Amino acid sequence: MLLGTGVASASSSYPYPLPGRNPFGLGVGSGEPTSDGVVLWTRLAPEPLAADGAGGMPAVPVRVEYEVARDEKFRSIVKRGSVVATPQLGHSAHPEIRGLEPGRTYYFRFRAGDEISPVGRTKTAPAPGANPRELNFAFASCQQWQVGFYTAYEHMAAEDLDFVVHLGDYIYETGFTSNVRGLTLGAPFDTETFDLPRYRAQYALYKSDASLMKAHANFPWIQTIDDHEVENNWADEISQADTEPDQDPAVFRLRRAAAFQAMYENMPLRSAQLPHGADVQLFRKLSFGRLADIAMLDTRQYRDDQPCGDGSGSTCADRFAADRSLLGDRQRRWLYDGFGRSKARWQIIGNQVPMVQTDLDPSEVVNVYYDPWDGYVAERDNLLAEARRRKVRNLVVITGDRHQNYAADLRLDYADVNSPTVGSEFVGTSITTGGNGADLPASAQTLLDANPHIRFVNTQRGYVRVNVTEQRWRSDFRVVPYVATAGAPISTRASYVVEDRHPGVTPA
Repeated sequence: MLLGTGVASASSSYPYPLPGRNPFGLGVGSGEPTSDGVVLWTRLAPEPLAADGAGGMPAVPVRVEYEVARDEKFRSIVKRGSVVATPQLGHSAHPEIRGLEPGRTYYFRFRAGDEISPVGRTKTAPAPGANPRELNFAFASCQQWQVGFYTAYEHMAAEDLDFVVHLGDYIYETGFTSNVRGLTLGAPFDTETFDLPRYRAQYALYKSDASLMKAHANFPWIQTIDDHEVENNWADEISQADTEPDQDPAVFRLRRAAAFQAMYENMPLRSAQLPHGADVQLFRKLSFGRLADIAMLDTRQYRDDQPCGDGSGSTCADRFAADRSLLGDRQRRWLYDGFGRSKARWQIIGNQVPMVQTDLDPSEVVNVYYDPWDGYVAERDNLLAEARRRKVRNLVVITGDRHQNYAADLRLDYADVNSPTVGSEFVGTSITTGGNGADLPASAQTLLDANPHIRFVNTQRGYVRVNVTEQRWRSDFRVVPYVATAGAPISTRASYVVEDRHPGVTPA
């Protein structure tokens, strides 16, 4: 029957076969906002933590109905339809809604059999030629479940945002035998994640958190991955060096395929992001009128292996090699073409690993990590030079990965102290990874001392809230004092701005 009515619908050919069992244990969400639509998401899982990854669902397809309304009580319904959730895709549903009004808030819900989902809220992007007064969003990354509570998401859900950007490490592939939440789990969570049932279970564990469910239900999300959605520091078809069976590239591709499928099943992604085996299209552009374009990058699938055996150091000449790439040829051409074609005032790059140079040694020695852009110097320098050549008006990079907050200037050449600043980067800390964190430990002070282009460092947990207008970009570093126990308050540790046509960050 249709939601809120007593009228049987044509979808009854796929009845939900387990009456009385709530299939919406992982909540609802939306994502990928355009000016006329969004993708909605849910995954049927009456037993989310089932070890086989099936979520307690039988191996049969199920018809899932949806409604989209202008109001929270669904008095003014604008879209109604259904999709089939199949066991092959973990009983996930990704209806792509079109024909909505630009820049408008909508409400949505699902039905499977007699069970109705919680209500979600979403928002479309401004019309292509519009000049919106402002844009408000948050970005986050790195949310290791067992080391902390997702209190930051509880606070994020209460913000007034147009959307959320997640920059990777939504899950961690590692197993664990204890957690700060005091829950007893055992198998399968005590082993590392390699196959599809295990990746499904890992996503279900993370997504069963009530605070995370609220943040998904309240805003559309724009999602990409970093490394831990598959394995730490993987590069293209190369697994991290260890003794696991996936050192064989063929075995690693099977692992990648399983990880990508579970990621798609659990995220509000469009069919364009449906994986094809071990490959998935994740770099893409989203536009918000003439105010901002967001280019979401994928810095894992196409990269060369990390130089000099990965890790960090000060003597790796290979990190400067002209042919080393983090993006790959096709993605790099796409990004540069976007620089030239965009009419937006702010060019935003959604990026996984820090682009700014992060020297770990305040002496004249330059000691850096090789996994981020510091391991791919020529391509970084070329990217920034290309943005300048194509007259990008305001280049701002938003980044995850590092479990620290940074506000930094992007310079054409970090080897030249007189090199011009051509863009700005804001690196967001983790939601939980690294535990409670601290304001400015000695390592963070060393980072400030060694990198005059980095204006702010903080290692507490939280997210970054952004307000963008025609004249100014403002980043508020929202932090919690602890994550090892629940209930932490939130505060704004610092705020930094970028002025229109003036690259580089300054305190608000």
